[in-house]
Amino acid sequence: MILGIGTDIVEIARIHDSVSRLGERFLKRLLTDSEMARYHEIKHVNSAMAFVAKRFAAKEAVAKALGTGIGRGLSFQHIEVSNDALGKPVVSVKSHGNLLMKQSVKWHLSISDERDYAQAFVILEANESDS
Repeated sequence: MILGIGTDIVEIARIHDSVSRLGERFLKRLLTDSEMARYHEIKHVNSAMAFVAKRFAAKEAVAKALGTGIGRGLSFQHIEVSNDALGKPVVSVKSHGNLLMKQSVKWHLSISDERDYAQAFVILEANESDS
């Protein structure tokens, strides 16, 4: 059973401006420690900004799927986006008091970027044994 869907699109230049203006303060607010480590491994600035923009869009989409938005008991730090061995994006949500998180759920995440924009789409699904 689908519990929620969320989508977000962000202009990569907007994220670049925030990183330029606020630096590590912005990055520490948005990225978890492991995401930050991956960010610092990226050599090219355009690729790094796309990485950050995709995480921003994905986390906003997750918050929309939960129905809470960021800032209502859910922070960017509660949400981590990583990749499996094949490169597929994977979402994990840490200790959020939302009732949905008391169920066993499955996240489906698609992330994309193209020159100026990064976009994410999320489906939050109850595991079949819980529905």
